[in-house]
Amino acid sequence: MAKRTDRWWEAGWITLVVAWWWLCAASCCWAGPSADLITSLPGQPNVSFVQYAGYITIDASAGRSFFYYFVEATDPSSQPLTLWLNGGPGCSSIGNGAFTENGPFRVSAASGVLIDNPFAWNKASNMLFLDSPAGVGWSYSNTSGDLITNDTLTARDNFLFLQNWFEAFPEYKGREFYITGESYAGHYVPQLASLIVDYIAENGTSLINLIGIAIGNPLLDGLVDFPETHFFLWSHAVTSDSTYKNLMANCNFSVLAVPNDACYAAYVEFEREISEYTDPYDILIDVCLSPSMQQAHKLKLKRVRKHLRSSKKGLRDSSSPLDVCIDDELTSYMNLPEVQQAFHANSTGISYRWSYCSEGSLLYDESAEDDSMLPVLSHILEHGVSILVYSGDEDSVIPFGGTRRLVEQLATMNGLITTIPYSAWFDGGQIGGWTQVYGSLSYATVRGAAHMVPYSSPGRALTLFSSFLEGESLPLLLSSVGSLTA
Repeated sequence: MAKRTDRWWEAGWITLVVAWWWLCAASCCWAGPSADLITSLPGQPNVSFVQYAGYITIDASAGRSFFYYFVEATDPSSQPLTLWLNGGPGCSSIGNGAFTENGPFRVSAASGVLIDNPFAWNKASNMLFLDSPAGVGWSYSNTSGDLITNDTLTARDNFLFLQNWFEAFPEYKGREFYITGESYAGHYVPQLASLIVDYIAENGTSLINLIGIAIGNPLLDGLVDFPETHFFLWSHAVTSDSTYKNLMANCNFSVLAVPNDACYAAYVEFEREISEYTDPYDILIDVCLSPSMQQAHKLKLKRVRKHLRSSKKGLRDSSSPLDVCIDDELTSYMNLPEVQQAFHANSTGISYRWSYCSEGSLLYDESAEDDSMLPVLSHILEHGVSILVYSGDEDSVIPFGGTRRLVEQLATMNGLITTIPYSAWFDGGQIGGWTQVYGSLSYATVRGAAHMVPYSSPGRALTLFSSFLEGESLPLLLSSVGSLTA
């Protein structure tokens, strides 16, 4: 009897060990905060990777906390860590990046449940999505003054978030780290990276080991980027010769400028020509005709110039049709109580609904849109951090023309010479876009892509991202390289 008891105890012990092993294997023994572990999101397919979501305190006395969503890679212990930031200012990285672009799931228009994204970036890296500043997505502050903010305060808080996040996930300290983002993240990403390189210069890389940054369709200098919008639309036959000439002759494109009568009249004609059924974020896409989008289109004349710098977007894939009403579908999904519970979100009972972009709660100082980010990017390059800038070539909001010129200026500022001349790059046997490399600084276009490249051209975006992480150039035809460099 004693023997049987011993065997029973031994069998039970073995069962416990096996159960522990499977739990450990499921999370690769790299457990973050147990309270933030996502067991499953409503409507989620089965996956082999681990997800976390929750809050990181930024300022306890002010009651300011930022919400994050973290998706481990397929091999989390060996792959790098990447932070993704959306712009706006005021747009959710969880809603835009994680569930519209490069995250593991999309909302299915047909069923309303989550479907697998075959081009998710966690195939190449552990992915961390952050909603900032306070007032964006589920990030919040109990101090109303925190909702009045600017670039400097946002960069400071993003850096505090990272320091505290690494304490919650210590296994990622010192891991190869990348910062990525798009649009107004052309400000967010460089300014955060600049704080990090200064920190590394004093403290080393044991906490944060920044290797590179990648920014897509980024606002780098409003005085260059915004006038380029009108050249792009005119050159693509969206606006007329006369309207283009009137805009360029009569308008000051500084965000601080007050339009004169001639400029305002030119913008009214501009709005008539592009019509409410052209989406400036992708001039080739159809628009969503849902009631909410119809209301948004009706506001265009009131916003005049501002709509070209707003947070909505049109999306298109070069190989397959995409859901142009995904904003509405994801908004409904994110506001379900069971979804917020699964995310460990809205634990304080925020008084407003979740939205893609802040709807009035955030007051952001947008005067910085005129500022050039080239000096900040130059500082980052000087510290040995690699930079990739890329452009979806169907975006009129931050068109490739201005971005390409700014990248060339940046290369000149830092004394960088061309190491790969302007060349086509390839993905899946077709041209994925064009690229030019200046050593540690690279520029690429993504052919047929919109403002939000990972959504409109997900396969090409993953190729772009993976090549950058591997420190390799984009795939080039050998014959082209030979003829260009001979």
